[in-house]
Amino acid sequence: MTLLVISPDYASHLLPLATLATAWRDRGERVVVATGEATASIVASFGFERVELRLGRGSNPGTIRAEEQPEEEDDSLRGFFEATRRGMVPTLAYQAQERLTDLMWQPVETARAVQDVVHSVGADAILVDHLAFSARLALDAARVPYADVVLGHPSALPVGDELYGFPPEWPDAFAPDPQQLAELRALCARVSVNFTAEWNSALAELDPLASPSADAFAGHGPLLLFNYPRELADPGRERMLPPHAFLGSAVRGEAPDPEVDAWLAATGDVPFVYLSFGSFLSVRGDVLARVCAAIRAVGVRAAVAVGSADRADLGELPGDWLVREFLPQVTLLGRAALAVTHGGNNSVTEAVTAGVPMLVLPFSTDQFAGARAVQRAGVGEVLDPNGATVEQLEAALRQLLSADRTRSQTLAASLQETPGRERAFAALSSSTS
Repeated sequence: MTLLVISPDYASHLLPLATLATAWRDRGERVVVATGEATASIVASFGFERVELRLGRGSNPGTIRAEEQPEEEDDSLRGFFEATRRGMVPTLAYQAQERLTDLMWQPVETARAVQDVVHSVGADAILVDHLAFSARLALDAARVPYADVVLGHPSALPVGDELYGFPPEWPDAFAPDPQQLAELRALCARVSVNFTAEWNSALAELDPLASPSADAFAGHGPLLLFNYPRELADPGRERMLPPHAFLGSAVRGEAPDPEVDAWLAATGDVPFVYLSFGSFLSVRGDVLARVCAAIRAVGVRAAVAVGSADRADLGELPGDWLVREFLPQVTLLGRAALAVTHGGNNSVTEAVTAGVPMLVLPFSTDQFAGARAVQRAGVGEVLDPNGATVEQLEAALRQLLSADRTRSQTLAASLQETPGRERAFAALSSSTS
């Protein structure tokens, strides 16, 4: 059989989808990935075929820099980065205003390109990133069955009176102004109406007989899969979801890295902190610098993924730290005593699968809801990245490094027992049989 994976040209989206697809590859099945050129090397590293498909104007092979993006996307990124410095609500408001161009780039043309790919590949089964709206639009219009994979926090699919882009819950470390929240909710409601109108207009052009959507953000594919641990999900919210399956996590394998392996061997059993803000938020070198200062004050080693930040902004770092632009996250989480993260879904799910407690410093999108879930589950703590002082960061690090890890280890054992790729294979196989 042939499995088709449809992904935006972003490493953070492709990596979990590709990891899920290894369940088919390892059974000798053909896997084809439809994505852009920036992530071609990732597709090749998994041993998959690739067909060219552009789903948006931007791309990210692993570390994103505004100056490397096409015109308009670079300004959008710079605006986003600046918004994160103003705080939670300004960031979410900026993202809401940008959402139409971010999520539905040339929808009709892109949808037809997706349909051409599906036809040419001859797929027996399809995995699609939930946020690849133009791809799902194409499949819905052509009435092609597929597995809709929500890669982020489950709130990426709104239920009840939720609005896309407005987190359903907040970590204790944040106390947003009620008036600002009301204005943000009103903005998200306007965006939802406009986005649904654009979806329905494109759908009508692609399939005049299709029924229009009441809320395009709340729509989903015929098989709904969450790349998220059920143990972190809010039970009350889960009861409102349409039929679905939780995959747990899609933890990828990583190639050996001689420098990292040597550093880990030299570290031995000495505890260390893994610090990374992912491919986007690493630009916040000011926050990375404060966290580094706090780690130095605690007196433990660290492995720091600098990303797009200027290393000079981090100050003088100990010689026995591992500091690089990019680090093999899964490998290091396998040995780390603690992870400091922005709360991206890959980072959270990989940390809980490794049984590593987290200090989460969320900046944007679903990171706030994800951070609250980590806090609620008792596997980490949350601080405001813009407001936390070095002293507050140090206190949180000390508390987490000395805390009981029973809850983290129990959750890790559950996730490791049945990997997400096997859960995805079973769910998709059942739906196509």
